[in-house]
This record gives sequence, C-alpha cells and structure tokens, in this order.
Amino acid sequence: MGKLKEVSAFTLFLIFCFFIISCATNQGKSKTAESSTMLPAVKALTLKTTIGLPKVKGGFDLMATDVKGQRLFLSAEDNHSLEVIDLKAGKPLQSIPGFNEPKWVVYRPESNRIYVSTGGDGKVTVLDGASYKPVKSFSFKEKCNNLRYDTATRQLFVGVGNTFGSIGIIDVTKDKIETEISLSDFPKQFELDEKLIYVNIPSKNCIDVVDRKVGKVVASWPVTQSNQNVPMAFDQIHKRLFIACEPGKFIVYAVETGKPLTDFTINKNADGIYYDAKRSLIYVSCAEGYIDVIKQKDADHYEMIDKMTTAKGAGTSLYSPMLDQLFLAVPESENQPAQLRVYEPNK
Repeated sequence: MGKLKEVSAFTLFLIFCFFIISCATNQGKSKTAESSTMLPAVKALTLKTTIGLPKVKGGFDLMATDVKGQRLFLSAEDNHSLEVIDLKAGKPLQSIPGFNEPKWVVYRPESNRIYVSTGGDGKVTVLDGASYKPVKSFSFKEKCNNLRYDTATRQLFVGVGNTFGSIGIIDVTKDKIETEISLSDFPKQFELDEKLIYVNIPSKNCIDVVDRKVGKVVASWPVTQSNQNVPMAFDQIHKRLFIACEPGKFIVYAVETGKPLTDFTINKNADGIYYDAKRSLIYVSCAEGYIDVIKQKDADHYEMIDKMTTAKGAGTSLYSPMLDQLFLAVPESENQPAQLRVYEPNK
C-alpha cells in the first residue's frame, strides 16, 4: 500500500511537471508570433540610394520633384540655399544661394518654374527652371512657410504669418496676389480639398477649416489628444485627414464630421506625412530618427506595421507617387555630412 502511494505521488509529480513545461512552451510560441507580427520579415521600404551633400550646412525644410527632368529641389534652410539634385545621376546638380530661410518648394512643370517660400523675409520667389534665375517675387507681411498648388484653378496657396495667420492666394497665370484669408493664428501644414482647406494651427491646438469660395474660416476642429499639430496629409479618396502631434501621436479625422476616428502612439518629432494610395500606406518621417509606416486597413482602421531606423534630425521627407520613391533629407552632423536618402516601397 505504501509503495502504491509512492508511485501515485510520483506519477502526479510527473504530470504536473509536464503541464508546467507545456504552458511555458505555448507561452513562448505566443510571444514569438506576436513579435513576428510587430516586426515584419520584409520591410515596407528599401534604401536604394544615398546622395551626399557635403557643402550643405545645417538642416532642411521641404522639397519638390521635377518628374520628367529627374530633378529634386530641396530647401536647405540653415544653409540659405535651394539645392538642385540630379536623381538620375545620383548627385548634386546646383546650389542656388541667397534665400532668407527657405521653407517650402513647388515646381510647375507646365511653365518650368520653381516657387520658393522664405520665412526670414516673407516672400515667395519664382525661379526659371532652366537658368535658375529669379523672374518674380511676391511679398507678404510676415513669414511665408507652407505652399500648396492647385493645378485645376492655377492658384498657389501660401501659409503666412508669425504673429498672426493667413492663407495667401497667388494667381500664377496673372502673376499676382489675389487675396489673403485670415486664420485663427499662424498656420503650419495645410491641405486642399475641392471646396475646403484644412489648416493646422498648433498654437490653438485646432484645425481651421476654410471655405474656398467665401474665403473665410467656417469651422474649427479641436485637437485634444496631444499638442503641436504640425504635419498633415489628406486621403482624397476616403476623405480622411492625417495629422501628427507631440510627443508622438498620430490622429485620423473624418472630414465629413470633423471628428477624430482614432489615434495611436508614433515616434516623436514627426515632420512629414505622406499617403501612398497605391498600397494604402502612410509614411511618417520623425526627427527622432525613424520612418513609421502605417497600414490603412480601411477608411476607419489603421495599424502601425513598420518602424525604420534613419538618423537623428531627419524629419524632412517627400513621397512622389509618380516616381514611387520616398526622399529623406538627413541634416549635417558631427559624424557625417548632409545627405539625401532615396527609399523605394517593397512590392
């Protein structure tokens, strides 16, 4: 009887040990599956080319592309220059000096003209795309920052202001300033819709909504989830507005209601947001040193699927749907000169 009890106790002990080991193994498998979901085996973007810019000092603001001519125009804000890069040859083509804090660039292929906004003197300077010589300038009361061009109406929209805010409108056919639309404060990035303009106003933690026909703000959407709503992108197909805030927050708005649909954590110091409609992906370049890639499952559901390490301070980016490339400007640092990195989405 004693031996039977000993055998039963030993058997129970073995069963218990087997149960513990099985649980641990299954838990490990579960964690591995979760990790593989968060860290994809195939990255969303591949670095194809790095173009050195050894003569450029400091950091950058925004850029534009000449698709047919395979050129990229990059505002070297601290260097007070516009850098022209030959994308086909993969090298700098020309450096155009003399800009007082260049901010944004727009290129019009039909006229071969380049428009550069400057923050230091409140101007938009027009350059001939062949000679790079200035042909015209438009002056505003204060700092000029973001630019957007509407090819249908041939209007250039200018974010104006430092102690106040407005959207200036330039008729590029007549080469004159049409009007300025007052805002609640100075604007950061904004996006054009057919009848409306959505404008980030970080000092007020809101998005001003401008009616283009009546020329005034008709609504103001509060941004309550975070602060410093600076970058913005717009999904024209699903009518979804994407903004990023600090410290590291991504928010999706439904423009038909003006309400946020979802928000989640991203890396800090986001400066560029671009929507890749072909792949339903959103690229967010963050100066913390990452490109965050977000998958749009449908109009109302989003998921972070990738985080690519880049370089500290590299927040300026541009995605060109026609070239199907993402450009990232990396500022000069102690360890390396400035450079332009060219990424391609994986098929």
